[in-house]
Order: sequence, then structure tokens, then C-alpha cells
Amino acid sequence: MTVTVFHNPNCGTSRNVIQLIRDAGHEPEVVEYLKTGWTRLQLTDLLVRMGARPRDVLRVMGTRAEADGLTDPSVSDDVLIDAMVADPVLVNRPIVVTPAGAVLARPKEAVLPLLDGL
Repeated sequence: MTVTVFHNPNCGTSRNVIQLIRDAGHEPEVVEYLKTGWTRLQLTDLLVRMGARPRDVLRVMGTRAEADGLTDPSVSDDVLIDAMVADPVLVNRPIVVTPAGAVLARPKEAVLPLLDGL
């Protein structure tokens, strides 16, 4: 079974999630999304699989989200997705995808239900 982690190697939580997955006996496919970027379709699909809205995965710390006005509650989902596609760092990490679903693994233990039964 495939486990995919959208990963930032500079993020301790992201590194810890990959180790947790390996400790559970799975070798994840690791996607360094800051290098590969996002497509609108890919990001929208991930959000649907997570049952989340763009604001739920918006990374504010260490980004220009606040300065660019993206934290304003009136900003639409479409505007947020466009901003995330243009600047991938605006997406919080790690996002883990398995056949059982997808989750923003913050805290890292949030990934555990997706690993059950793999």
C-alpha cells in the first residue's frame, strides 16, 4: 500500500512523521512539495480527501500569509488556493495520504489512524 508524505525536510514534525511511518513498517513516497509545487487540481483533491478547507491547511508562521492579507476571514477559498499554488510554503505540512484517506499530520500522531490496516 502506498503512503505519500508531502514533506518539507526543514520541518521537524515532517521528519518525525516519516520516521513514525517507517517505524510502523511502511516506506513512504516522499514529495518535497516546496520543490515540486502544487497544482490547483492536486491541492483541491487533497483538501476533499482530508475533508478540509484551504484555511485549515494555511501556514501562517514563517510565511507572508498575514502580510498578504490571507488570514482575513473574508478571503475566499479560491483566493487561498491560488496563493498556495503560487507559493507552496503557504501549505502546512506534513500532509499524509494513504488508501484510507489524507490528513495534516499535526501533531504527528494524527497519521496513526491512516496506518491502521495497511
